[in-house]
This record gives sequence, structure tokens and C-alpha cells, in this order.
Amino acid sequence: MNIDGREIGPDQSTYVIAEIGVNHDGSPQRAAELVRAAREAGADAVKFQVFTGSNLMHASAQFAGYQKDRVAAADPVEMLRQYELSDETFAGLAAEARRCGLGTIATPFSPDDVPRVAAFAGAMKIASPDLINRLLLRKAVDAGLPLIVSTGAATADEIASAAMWLERKAANFALLHCVSSYPTALDEANLCWIGDLAAHRRPVGYSDHTTEISAGALAVMAGADIIEKHLTYDTAASGPDHSASFSPGQFAEYVRQIRIAGRMRGTHGRRVLECEKDVRVVSRQSLVLLRDVRGGGVISADDLTTQRPGTGLSAEMSESIVGMRAARDLKAGQMLASADLKWTFDAA
Repeated sequence: MNIDGREIGPDQSTYVIAEIGVNHDGSPQRAAELVRAAREAGADAVKFQVFTGSNLMHASAQFAGYQKDRVAAADPVEMLRQYELSDETFAGLAAEARRCGLGTIATPFSPDDVPRVAAFAGAMKIASPDLINRLLLRKAVDAGLPLIVSTGAATADEIASAAMWLERKAANFALLHCVSSYPTALDEANLCWIGDLAAHRRPVGYSDHTTEISAGALAVMAGADIIEKHLTYDTAASGPDHSASFSPGQFAEYVRQIRIAGRMRGTHGRRVLECEKDVRVVSRQSLVLLRDVRGGGVISADDLTTQRPGTGLSAEMSESIVGMRAARDLKAGQMLASADLKWTFDAA
């Protein structure tokens, strides 16, 4: 996957998304400040939410439990209305993100929001509840942007069904593990599910709603290619997401730990590292004779011991050369080499 020129996937540097969401409180100026804070904290991209409250919410809509004590609005539509930003504002924020060297991602919440997002973003994020929203997904796929799809509150079958549907549509997508609880308790984080998502053979990641500063780094060690975390100006501010977010200082430490984890995780494909080669040679052991063996004599197990360094025939070959004949006279203490042996065997 490539977002705004940035390659994302296994063996790439972890793609860190600063989720601004509605933490701008409806202020374009504050949103721009959060973009700059994301840059200073070391994020790779910022993410916004694009919606019109009256389109998204039915008259019967209710607040989620975590929202009830954090907002002053009378109903969900009124709450969302105060966080709506114009298309012109989003275009300006995307330009600010580009000036900061950041990618721009946005979540459409209704089908009509998809073209609004496509006008300014380099990728679309599909929120967890819309994993099963085929009307929204179809428009998002048709827009042609990379999709980052969250999987909170979904069953394994729902995730598999959505992934298969997206594959049939030839979508370019990643899957994020997510727990739809704000904030998420540590014993509910289930970071092992990141590995389950990797079975779909797509970039995978973690949308983090915990308040644990090391959660992103731990998710990287669990295989995450993408980390998404809310960024706010004040975790004590009134609003639905501030308390499950990180302040700029916290976010900077969060990213620092992610970068360390990425360096320590390394790249796939077990191999001998350059830094190991010297120790490999000097500390591995070679086959050495315990007694003299005349040319044509048979090598027995009792004739052999092992000593460092590993510059002769490897100790791994001890069983395979028993029964071979000496190609010439060999002395006790001699480290064996290929030329010392006739590579034929006598029957035991």
C-alpha cells in the first residue's frame, strides 16, 4: 500500500497516524494547530472525520455510553453539528499537512461524504461500524483511494466476509485491529488479534484506544504496520474523544517508543546478520582429530572432538563423516578440512 508516496507494509517503517478526529472542537484554527503538533510529535499522517450530522444520524439515534458524560449536547445530531468542518477547511488542512510533510487521511461516515474525502485526502479510513456497510464501502472502493479498514466490535466471520468482498472489488486495503471501547482497558486490548488479521495477507495495524503509552510499541512487536492514535490539545477537555487521546507531549513519547520497537522488530526472513558473522566464525566449533589416522584409515566417532573456531569442517557434520576414509596421513589435533577425507563410505 502507498499513501501520499509512503510505502506501507511489512518491513517498512511503521506508519503512525495522528487521529485528529473531532478533537479540534469545530475550530479550523485548532485543527491546524493539531496538524503541526502531529508533525512535531513525529507522526507520518493526520486523519480527519468528515460528516454531516443530519445525514449520519437517524431521529432515533442515541449517545454511546462513553459519550453521555463527555458532551453537553441534547442529542447526537446537535453534538456532531458543532464538530462539522467545511470542504474549504478540509482543503486548507490538507495543504497544511502537505507543508508539514504529512499524509492526509479522512473517514467518510455516509456515502455522500466519500467524494468530499476524495477531494482532499490520500487515503480513506473506514470506521469500525462501517466494516459491514456495503453502500459506503462500494462508494469508497469506487473512489480509487487506498482504504484503511478498522475491525472493532466485529466477529471473525464479519471481518473475513468484508475482506473477501474488498478483494473481489480489487480494493487496495489494510485492516486495523481495534477495540471499540473508549478508553480500552489493558486486559481488553487483545493485541494478539493483529496476527489474526495478517492471515488476510494485507497490511495490518492497530487503532489504539488505550491510555497506555507503550501500547503502540507493543502493537508493532505484535506485527502492526500501521498505528492510529487520537491526538488532542488537552486530555481533560470536554468532548467525546479527548480522554482517550494523547496530548502532544504524550504522543511524541508514544511515537518515540514505536520507532524503537520498529528498529527492534527488524525485517522478516531469518538470516545471519552482518553483526553476527565474526562471532559465528570464532565461536562455532570444528571437527578435530583425537588421534593419528593413517591415509586410507576409517574415521570413527571415537576419533573426533570439537574445538573453536568454526573454520574447519562443521561440528554439525560429525555423524555424516563417521565411516569416511582419510585421504592422507592425519595427525592428532588436526582440524579437519574437506581435502582430508575421501567422500565415500564403508558399510557399517
